[in-house]
Amino acid sequence: MRLMALVTSLILTASVLAEMRPAETGKVAFKPVDDQSTVAERYRLDPLEFAYELKPKRELVVSGIEIYDLTFPSPVKTKYEENNTVHAEYYLPKGKGPFPGVIILDILDGSQVVSRALASVLAQNGIAGLCVQMPYYGPRRPAESKVRLISPNLNHTMDAIRQTVLDNRCATAWLESRPEIDKKKLGIHGTSLGSFMAALTAEAEPRLNNVSLLLGGGGLVDAYWEHPKAKPFLQALTLIGADKDAMKRVIAPADPITHADELKKRNLLMIAASRDDVVPPECAKCLWEATGKQKIVWLNSTHVGAAVYLFTATEHIVKHFK
Repeated sequence: MRLMALVTSLILTASVLAEMRPAETGKVAFKPVDDQSTVAERYRLDPLEFAYELKPKRELVVSGIEIYDLTFPSPVKTKYEENNTVHAEYYLPKGKGPFPGVIILDILDGSQVVSRALASVLAQNGIAGLCVQMPYYGPRRPAESKVRLISPNLNHTMDAIRQTVLDNRCATAWLESRPEIDKKKLGIHGTSLGSFMAALTAEAEPRLNNVSLLLGGGGLVDAYWEHPKAKPFLQALTLIGADKDAMKRVIAPADPITHADELKKRNLLMIAASRDDVVPPECAKCLWEATGKQKIVWLNSTHVGAAVYLFTATEHIVKHFK
């Protein structure tokens, strides 16, 4: 029934686009809520003001959802001009609000299929969703370039992760500024790769009180040191003197376990796969224990196989953010 409603909405879209309001422009001020003493230095962000543009994109009539394209400048400037603008899709439920507002981060694939599907369900349940494109994804990827967020170049990867967190902190300020959003019900959700970025962002941004992590975790070096898929790479590093402890020090800023204490202060939901062959179940258990053993849901599946339980996972996520 829900699928039929979505198809019908898409068919009706063309007739209502012209009736939607024109693009909105404005400025938002980002101000830390505290002295950031508990935030990792690389994820601290000084007060700033940034401009944004919000363009109507699509209206799903039957589902009662308006979709907008949001752009604003990244607080991090890279040598790739395309990557210096943050792109996001805003899924807004119809009605007066105020609605809970949730940042949604995608999987490694980055096609936004997973994020858009979740945003649609959230919006149908009265929760606004902001699907933020991470650095070097979608329109942020330089034309004819192989540059990616995650790459063998560790320095580039760490810089891109930092940019992801700071972009999301600005996206939080934008959500908080919206009159239709309940400022006391801000949150973030991430799936797979997005879950790691969501955890790091929530640890750095106190306004994101409600946090949902699907197929993520922490304690990366311990979990992957003997992992069959990572072992050849890690063994190569040992040949140049990079032992386990050295790797932990290098990876620490990008590992949610490092500042897991901050997630104890959040309302956290974790959903993990008991037979995950990409993110070891030990990762999820490690982060769950380090964050105060809050709610965790185990799916009897592999990493990709978790798609079979998508409706079950979504029900938990909707309930968490409502």
